[in-house]
Amino acid sequence: MKLLENKVALITGASRGIGEAIALKFAEHGASIAFTYLSSDEKAKALEEKLSGFGVKAKAYKSDAGNYAATEQLATDVTKEFGAIDVCVNNAGISKDNLLLRLTPEQWDEVMQANLKSVYNLTRQVIKPMMKARAGSIINLSSIVGMKGNAGQSAYAASKAGIIGFTKSIAQEIGSRNIRCNAIAPGFVETDMTHYLKDGGAEKWFEKIPLQRFGKPEEIANVALFLASDLSSYVSGQVLSVCGAMTT
Repeated sequence: MKLLENKVALITGASRGIGEAIALKFAEHGASIAFTYLSSDEKAKALEEKLSGFGVKAKAYKSDAGNYAATEQLATDVTKEFGAIDVCVNNAGISKDNLLLRLTPEQWDEVMQANLKSVYNLTRQVIKPMMKARAGSIINLSSIVGMKGNAGQSAYAASKAGIIGFTKSIAQEIGSRNIRCNAIAPGFVETDMTHYLKDGGAEKWFEKIPLQRFGKPEEIANVALFLASDLSSYVSGQVLSVCGAMTT
């Protein structure tokens, strides 16, 4: 059974990691995919081909979600090309880890723009076609760090905590139009962003995780599929932690 048949999904930062896993999972379930990337044309083209292999329409857009004008153009282009935006996944993000006394104002601003302002930017754009259609699902990628904090990640934690507050507020604003807004808070997941943690000895991290392992991008994608589909038709304003019971 394909859960997203005839749906159009827009996913930011999908050329690798969790974003790529979500794009592949959505395509597997019948969704047409528009996705953004920032740097590697080669990776974007390769993902386009993978997605097309599921028999769905797929197109990459080189676009910075942290730039408001860029997201405005992106939403216009995607709507024109695909005819609708049924699902939006705000996945794009970065991390600039450092102790606060070493964290520069420029690094703080960079994290806020890439992680938090990007969610405001694109959500503001996609709710317009969603309101007209009186349907839609917005999924924002937060983090358990935004829920519990972490030394050396004050900027990242603040940006991800901001996403949670934003998600809950938007869910209340647009619920009457049958648009849902939820957040996913992954724990430690095997991606480029967490590779350095394993280099420092994975065992010490596993001690903090009851399931005693890092998550896989596909496991986050499965939760995103649930939130994008009608299986979660009465779920909105929620934060789903996918962390192996780390925050329990």
